[in-house]
Order: sequence, then C-alpha cells, then structure tokens
Amino acid sequence: MSRNLILYSGAGCHLCDQARDVVHAVLPPGWTLREVDVRADAALSERYGLRIPVVAVEGGGEKGWPFTAGQLRRLLGSAGDTAGGTG
Repeated sequence: MSRNLILYSGAGCHLCDQARDVVHAVLPPGWTLREVDVRADAALSERYGLRIPVVAVEGGGEKGWPFTAGQLRRLLGSAGDTAGGTG
C-alpha cells in the first residue's frame, strides 16, 4: 500500500523546486509524492500561500521550508516509515 507525501507548492516557486529535489532524494519505496498547487484552491492558498513549500504526510505531520533531508526522513519516520538513515 502506497503512502502519500504531499508537497504544497506553486508555479514559479524556486524554493518549491529545491524542496522537490530534497523529497526526491529521500522518498523511500512505498511512498508517492503528490504535488498540490495551493493557488488552485482558495482554502489551501489561505493556509499555505505564504508558507510554501510545505511537505505533509497524509493524515500526519507537516514541515515547512527550509527542511533538510534528515528532517524529512524524521517526518516520514514519525508516520511509521522505515526509510532508514539519519541526518
């Protein structure tokens, strides 16, 4: 069963590009990245518009930018993942 990691982002957001690179570097097997453009939804835009990029585990915690690979691994680990590694 695949788990979802959501990347709240927006078009033309260079920080979102950097965040996406970090996510792709550490996303373990069994996880799927789902990217959501907050500008397409008024509620999401209000909640995340000034904070993007933000990663969130579906049904779990979230972390705003800046975040490191190690912080992302811990977020995934807190969701019950066995991504391994530290840092």
